[in-house]
Amino acid sequence: MSDTEETTEMTVPCVLLTSCDNGFKEEELITQILSSKALPEPTKREDTVTWYPWEINNKYYTADVRLCVVPSTFQMSSEIAQSTQAFIAYFDSKAKDGLEKLHPWISVVEDLNPEVLILVCDRVCETGVSKHEAQQWCLAHAFELVELNPQELPDEDDDFPESTGVKRIVQALNANVWSSMEMKDEHNQGFGLMSSLVASRHNNPRTCQDTASSSLPEEGTVVTEANHTEERSTDTVTQGQTVVDELTDLDIQELANLTSGDADVDNFERLFTKLKEMKDKASSLPHEQRKVHAEKVAKAFWTAIGGDEIDGSSSANTLVPC
Repeated sequence: MSDTEETTEMTVPCVLLTSCDNGFKEEELITQILSSKALPEPTKREDTVTWYPWEINNKYYTADVRLCVVPSTFQMSSEIAQSTQAFIAYFDSKAKDGLEKLHPWISVVEDLNPEVLILVCDRVCETGVSKHEAQQWCLAHAFELVELNPQELPDEDDDFPESTGVKRIVQALNANVWSSMEMKDEHNQGFGLMSSLVASRHNNPRTCQDTASSSLPEEGTVVTEANHTEERSTDTVTQGQTVVDELTDLDIQELANLTSGDADVDNFERLFTKLKEMKDKASSLPHEQRKVHAEKVAKAFWTAIGGDEIDGSSSANTLVPC
């Protein structure tokens, strides 16, 4: 491979896939994502790390992406780190310590800070990792939980059925703003608005220092148990707010596909389906955080469809019900 080809290859964004379950290989998930019975020819292979090609081609854009299998953190490299824009981890929900095996990846993911974070299992298991445990882990680390074969399927009579399984994974990946994305002409303008919103959020991150400093006692203040309790409460709020911000980033990205297309019936229905999914996803947040999440997404959506500047009391906040 020439230097030019190697440089081009390194600039292609990738979805990093790893499995913490010895009985489940990453390639099994790749074939499901690609809706293929066989794996495509790898574009590159280094020891146990393999890159598979994937061209995302939907109604709005095309993007050249790599599905990169990385069995463990020991195989991480600067090349993989620089190109990772989504992270998918599979775990064994039947094992009590299934989530603990993900621990080595936490610091790696925090450094990579990919746009899409998905935790996958076959289905949650009350004798192993329960749904509550998995959801709490996801909430703490800003992941989305996806069961490939959930025991509880969405209600068929629901007007806005929630996507599950590999379909949900593909939806999340299609909603990402990939660096290799090439918009289709008829959708360029609308998607650009949402892309700008996402970019502006990442260019103006919250600083933890500002929040932390406000909870420090003044010089000479006697630190009592009440002070400690208040500090712990402030830390909890700060962590919760970070989760809300990351959930908001993901939701804004997913709205991009829906606010940039033609005003047809299918797109309109999918938009309301997406809003319902966002409500369900935020339902595990405490009430106040859920309100903040709903307000931020509503404002972003309102701006994206051409609405005027709004304040916190605007009726646009009702777009995503709490």
